[in-house]
Amino acid sequence: MSQQEYSDQPKWYVVHTYSGYENKVKTDLEKTIKNRELDDYFFNIIVPMEEQVEIKDGKRKTNLKKVFPGYVLVKMIVTEESWYVVRNTRGVTGFVGSGTDPIPLTDEEIKKMGFDVVPVNIDYVEGDNVKVLNGPLEGFVGTVQEINKEKQKVKVLVSMFGRETPVELEFSQVEKVD
Repeated sequence: MSQQEYSDQPKWYVVHTYSGYENKVKTDLEKTIKNRELDDYFFNIIVPMEEQVEIKDGKRKTNLKKVFPGYVLVKMIVTEESWYVVRNTRGVTGFVGSGTDPIPLTDEEIKKMGFDVVPVNIDYVEGDNVKVLNGPLEGFVGTVQEINKEKQKVKVLVSMFGRETPVELEFSQVEKVD
């Protein structure tokens, strides 16, 4: 990797993977980021999917299909370490770019793809009680501990098994309760 100046702002990069490894790369990368405590450099990892409706034997069936097979989109801040972690994830063949330098997607490219997260307006603040709308904790009520607008995540203290447990959820997974 050349010694060019990298931005300290997160940008979207396209990572090339072996076909069929996209979800594995996403999962492995998320594990490595957590283990190495690199959360400050990684903001989102997406395997873009689109719904495809198929009509077979008169039955309507919806399934998810990868939009870009062989590619994973990563919103990250490139440093020697974050670049190394992605490059050395099993199934990754490299970044899309020129030579060894990862080239971020332009705002225009991101808009065209329509996958960048649109800011979600939330009506809760730290200290508010919220109800979990879906996932394994559906129906649980907890207290908002922290809101991360950049990652669109909310940390909620949920009472489980007699103790308060912090849980990280997507903005859309919780709603304010009065």
